[in-house]
Formats: sequence, C-alpha cells, structure tokens
Amino acid sequence: MQEYHAAPQPQKLKPHIFTVGEQTYRSVKSLIEPVNQSVVVSGESGAGKTWTSRCLMKFYAVVAASPTSWENHKIAERIEQRILNSNPVMEAFGNACTLRNNNSSRFGKFIQLQLNRQLMGSSLLVPRAQQMTGATVQTYLLEKTRVACQASSERNFHIFYQICKGASADERLQWHLPEGAAFSWLPNPERTLEEDCFEVTREAMLLLGIDAPTQNNIFQALAGLLHLGNTRFADSEDEAQPCPLMDNAECSVRTSASLLRLPEDPLLETLRIRTIRAGRRQQVFRKPCSRAECDTRRDCLAKLVYARLFDWLVSVINSSICADPDSWTTFIGLLDVYGFESFPTNSLEQLCINYANEKLQQHFVAHYLRAQQEEYTAEGLEWSTVSYQDNQTCLDLIEGSPISICSLINEECRLNRPSSAAQLQTRIESSLAGSPCLGHNKLSREPSFIVVHYAGSVRYHTAGLVEKNKDPIPPELTRLLQQSQDPLLKVLFPADPEEKSQEEPSGQSRAPVLTVVSKFKASLEQLLQVLHSTTPHYIRCIKPNSQGRAQMFHQEEVLSQLEACGLVETIHISAAGFPIRVSHRNFLERYELLRRLCPGAAPSPRGPPPDEGRSEWSPHSEQATLQALLQDILHTLPALARAPAEATPAPVHCGRTKVFMTDSTLELLERGRAQVLGQCARCIQGGWRRHRGRKQERQRRAAVLIQAAVRSWLTRKHIQRLHAAATVIKRAWQEWRIRMAFLASKELDGVEEQHSSQVTCSLSSFPLPQAQTRLLGAVTRFWPLGLVLANAAVGARGFRRKLVVFACLPLPVGSLSSYTVQTAQEQAGVTSIRALPQGSIKFHCRKSPLRYADICPEPSPDTVTGFNQILLERHRLGHV
Repeated sequence: MQEYHAAPQPQKLKPHIFTVGEQTYRSVKSLIEPVNQSVVVSGESGAGKTWTSRCLMKFYAVVAASPTSWENHKIAERIEQRILNSNPVMEAFGNACTLRNNNSSRFGKFIQLQLNRQLMGSSLLVPRAQQMTGATVQTYLLEKTRVACQASSERNFHIFYQICKGASADERLQWHLPEGAAFSWLPNPERTLEEDCFEVTREAMLLLGIDAPTQNNIFQALAGLLHLGNTRFADSEDEAQPCPLMDNAECSVRTSASLLRLPEDPLLETLRIRTIRAGRRQQVFRKPCSRAECDTRRDCLAKLVYARLFDWLVSVINSSICADPDSWTTFIGLLDVYGFESFPTNSLEQLCINYANEKLQQHFVAHYLRAQQEEYTAEGLEWSTVSYQDNQTCLDLIEGSPISICSLINEECRLNRPSSAAQLQTRIESSLAGSPCLGHNKLSREPSFIVVHYAGSVRYHTAGLVEKNKDPIPPELTRLLQQSQDPLLKVLFPADPEEKSQEEPSGQSRAPVLTVVSKFKASLEQLLQVLHSTTPHYIRCIKPNSQGRAQMFHQEEVLSQLEACGLVETIHISAAGFPIRVSHRNFLERYELLRRLCPGAAPSPRGPPPDEGRSEWSPHSEQATLQALLQDILHTLPALARAPAEATPAPVHCGRTKVFMTDSTLELLERGRAQVLGQCARCIQGGWRRHRGRKQERQRRAAVLIQAAVRSWLTRKHIQRLHAAATVIKRAWQEWRIRMAFLASKELDGVEEQHSSQVTCSLSSFPLPQAQTRLLGAVTRFWPLGLVLANAAVGARGFRRKLVVFACLPLPVGSLSSYTVQTAQEQAGVTSIRALPQGSIKFHCRKSPLRYADICPEPSPDTVTGFNQILLERHRLGHV
C-alpha cells in the first residue's frame, strides 16, 4: 500500500486496486478543486467484490490516517479500527454461502468514508492531506427471506453457523444449542468455511461498542429463531380449528418462546389464528389459518425480527464510526452491491439484484461511454465515435413508464384478489410484447418470463412473486413482539413505534401499499443521485471460472463478462480519450505561473471585474485573451518534458470551454508548477533571511548601545554611592576624633592647670627666654602628641627626648633627677591612655578608614600606624 501511495505515478506500477484507491485519494485532495469521489465495485456473484471492498477500506484507512500530533494519531487509529471492524460484523449478519460464492453479500452497501482537510505544513510545496474522521454505512435490500428459505446446496447467514460452532459449553446450555442438534433453517452445517469464525465477530462487536450482555441477547434471539424454524404444523381436519403441531414441535415452540422471552400461548395463537377487520365498524373476526398460512406467518415473524436486528446493527455501527457533520469536508464513497445473479430458480430477490446492476451499468454507460464522447464533440475535438452497447431498453422494460415489469407487479399487489402466477405471466407477455429484451420459454411448465440483461438472459418464475413484493406484516405479530421481556426486542419493537405497522387493507378502503420493489427503487434513485454528485471510478471484478478454483481461467467466460460490461468499448475510449478535464479559468488560475519559465512571455493582461466595464470587455476579447494565455502555458510543456516540441505531440487539447489532457500531462504540469513554486519559495526565503539578518544586526547594535548606556549609568551610580559612603565615614571619623579629643582634654584639664602653675613657679625661679617659655607651654598642653613623638623611631634624641617626655607626663613637681624614663619595655597588660603610666609605654596605630591612608597589616613593634587606635602595652622596664 505504501508503495502505491508514495509512487509519483502509480499507474506505471503493476495493475492493482490500490492504483484506483490512490487515484481517488489524490483527486479528493484536490489538485485543482476538491470533488467528492466514489468507487463502484461491480461484477458477477463470486467475482471478488467483497474482498475488493475490504482491501480498499484497509487502503484508505492506512493512507488517510496521517495526523500531526500524538493525540490525533490515537483518534485516527481508533476510527480506523472501528471502520475496519464493521466489515466482519456486517459480513457475518449479511453474507451467506450460495451456489456461486462462499461469501456472497446478500445486501447492498454504500460506505461513505468521511475526510477532513488538514494542512501538513506552512510551505506552499506541502500538499494538503485528507485525514479520515469517520464513516457511514447505508444498506439496500437485505435478503431476509434467506432466514426461513434457503435454496438447495446453499446456506443461511454466516452468524447462525458461527453461534452453533463457536459457542462455549455454558453458552450452548443457555441458548439450547446442544452438540449435533438439527435445525431445518440451518442446512449444510457440516461445511466449514473461513467465515465461520465466531471469535472474530464477537471481538469486532465489542470494539464497536456492543458489550457482552447485549451480544448475549443478540445470540439468544438468533437461537430462538432457529428453534422457531423447527416448529412444524399439520393439516387441520376441521377448518374451524387451528392447525395442530407436529411431533416434537411443542418443545421447539416452548424453547423459542423462552429464548425470545415471549408468552408461549399467545405465540402459538398468533401463528395459527388470523385477525380480520371487516365492515364499516371494523368488526374483528378470528379465523384459523391453513397450514401454508401458518408457515408463512412463522417465516414472517423470523424475517421481521432478523430485519429489525440487522437495521439496528447498522445504526449502532453508524453511531460508532460516524463523525460530526462539521468535522469533515469531503468523502470517498465505496459501493459494494450484490453481483449479477442467475440461478435455476430466480424470484423477486434476483430481479431486484439484476435491476440494480442494470442501473449501475447504465450509470457507467451514461457517464463514461456516452457522456465523454458527447463532450468531446461539443468541445470541438476531433473525435471518431465509438459504438457501444446501451442497456436503456432493458431498463425501460423493468422500470419504464407507463407499463413495465415493476408496475405490473405493483398493480397485482393493489388488486383485492388472489394473484395467479400464470395470470401474471400472461399480463407481462401481453403488455410488454414489443420489448426486444423480453423473452419467452414455451417449453417451460412453470409460469415464468425471460429478461435479456446486459450480462445475459435470466428466467424469472412468477410463483410467489407478488406475495414477496407485498411483504405483509400482520399487525398481531408486531403486537406480540412488543410484549417480549427481552431487552433487545424491547428496543427493536418499542411499545409506541414511530412508524405504524402496515395494516391489511380492508374491503371498503384500500390504501396504497408500499411494496418491496417501490422501496428498493426509491433507495436506488437516492444512491444514483449521490453517485452523480461525485466523480465515479469503476472497478470491474471478472470471475475467471465457475468452479471457484485458483489459477484457472476459462477464456469463454472471461470474454463474455468483458463484452457484457462494456470493457472493450471502455478500453477504446480510454486509449483515445482524455480523463482530465479542466475549465479554462481553473486551468489559468493554477498553471499561469508556468509562464515564468518562458523569459520572453509578456505579462498576462487582466480583464476588468465582472461587474465593471462590461461595455468594453466583450466575450470574444476575453476568449482571445484566454486562448493566448493558454497557448503560452502549453508552450512550456516541451521545456518541462526536456524534449523538443516536434518530438511528440503534446497530449493536451484546448476545447471551447475546457482543457483536455491525460494523466501524464497533468503530472508534467504539476511538476512544473512545483518547480516554479520552489523558485518562488527560495526567492521568498532569501528575501526573508536577508531581512531577518538586517533586522538582527540592527537589534544587535541597539542592544550594544543600550548595554553601554546602562553600564555607564550603573558605574556612575556606584561611584556616587562610594563618594557618599566615604563622606559619611569621614564625617563620622572627624566627629569621633573631635569627641575623643574633647574627652581627653576635659579629663586632663585639672592636671594641666596644676602642672602649669608648678612649671610657672619653677620657671620663675629660673628665668628663661620668651620663646622657650611659649614652647614649653605648647608642649605641656599637647602632651599626647609629644608623647607620641618622644617614642617615635625618628625625631628628638638625648636630652630633648627626655625633656619632651617629662613635659608630656603630668608628674608631680620635684627634682627631675628623682624620676627615670623607661621606653620600649615589655610588660603584661594593656591600660588606657587615660590611666597614669606605670613604666614605659608604646604606641600602635592602625590605618585610618580614610580613602588614601597607608595600610600596614602587620606593623612592627616600634612604628606608629595611625591615630584612630592607641594601645598601650606594658613592657619590661628598661633604662633609656
């Protein structure tokens, strides 16, 4: 699948159904404009239509599940699994083994795969992806008569054989299905098919949201239908009495009533007694039924239950896989209908099936064979008409107006008289004698008529045709099923149904009856309307042989199928035709940029808007302009193909309103468009990168200027804070120094005054010069400074040093020779400067906290380091 999905030209690979699937997926992604797609799978019964549809669903589920996030991936995976799980459920309940196919679809289905548009990237070169968001299933004409009536060598629906072969021991006991039990509605149980896999069906139902208790109710109801089929009636000796049951039938009725959870007596009464309303007052009469009527009512009950169950399953599947209408934009329709059938005994089912195939064949003929050739001629292309087989005559015979086979059968249903098979045959042959598609078989003993279909002649028996078309449902059967206590049957047959059961027409007023043919025709018309609104793709399944063997081809059978479905004419038209058709406007809007590849191409003249300048802008000038632009674009094809223009003619033609081309030309144009978009993208990227580089350079320069300004401002603020801190420290230091000086002077005031008086007295006895007197007074007043100078390493020596020390110390007045000055002596203990010295003293001064003071971390013992801390150490006495 990935090989065909990733291939640039899938049609060049080996022929496969994945080629058609990829073509539809690429078309719905809209190279030009989004259009819904549909795939019609047709062919004879047993040709492989069901398998083909299954493979296509798997292909779309894989290629359309490409989400951009992990959460979306989980959602897409869950949707994919539910869509794929709907196949085994519908095949189990709707397929059966026939004479020509082991897995024949006994109903038609149209699967609508819903897709939403998702952008995979911001680049112009990245295509838009379509992600699958859900699906819906629509069914047509289930062959419910197969529940109660199977042809020779055929089987019932697969689900009945699955529950009989795959049920566990407990389930067999619960459903009353013992080993080796025989059921009249279960023929050929000894045949084992691939489809008889019960576990696959149960697991698929579980994944679709049908839980185990609901599954148990479903299988229990189906088992009840099997036991109902074993109910046999005998002929009544008295017409006024109901038909008696045959041997062992009472047990079957009891078991069936128990499984369906119905009252046994009302069940038997409903099957054997008919209620009739007659007269103006609608009086009710109870009439015992004949043996044939009892069998018919029994079969009608089983068909009614199974048909309602099948419709309910389809609704459950749709509710599980259907997406919200606002979450999807386009869809891919997949139509899988029953194939053309021709059996030894053909009735209403085969007539409807072949009628549907005739309608699809007419759709194919009208869309592909006739419409294409008419379009080529109308657009002015040189085209030689290809003759083909038209089946419109056969359709007129079946559904034509005013008289057709369907109208005659419906008219027989409306007549208030029993229908005769021979009489119906006579009416058909007399009323439609002029139709070339109606044949006669005079040698047949049974009433019948022959219809010449496109795929061959089929003989239909008229016996039972009208009764099957009426499909009467006695109202008492519906009322009986509404009394069931089974939860599933309560859902299938609600107490107040929206649609009333079809009442039997009375003799006074006969309302129009909606027959099987009428309902099938209406649903078929709706289907064809959907197909007409999409771009159809056709897959023809050819049956190689009638024996169902592998690797065996019967040439006659294959050729007859090819000729019948018109594939020979299709090949001729496809080889000479153009599958891609694009209007001029859409073609120019998408591929006008290819003119950039031609350097000499002039700029395209743009016409005025549609609402302006209508008097000056004529259609002829517009057409001429469009033709000129189209020719400029088409002249770029040789450059794109890298070959001279004369080598091969361009497989493209310009019609009156559309451009016709082949798939290879479309891919060539798309490749050129991608090339031009790549150049434009690189130009845009270059300009953007240049703009981004310049912008980043400007931002870098601005950032540098801002950083410089901020750093300058921060530096200035830091310096200002340092200056302010230094000022505060300096002021505090000055205040402290003044305070300390004040305290010291205040403490020494009394001593200084006494010492001054003594010195004055002594000086008065020894008169000195005036200068020395002033010096001595200054020394006396500033004794701390003198004390420091006296102990300094440099300064006064000898007598002057002693004199300074004596002058600085407040010693008692007396003889100077009685005192001894000791300096630089080690003595334990530290005293304050305010204490009287007891021996020699030594000053240690640390650095001031001022800004430019010298620092001496480890001062020597004899150095003065500052004024803010003075420690007096007591040393050993030493003589000076």
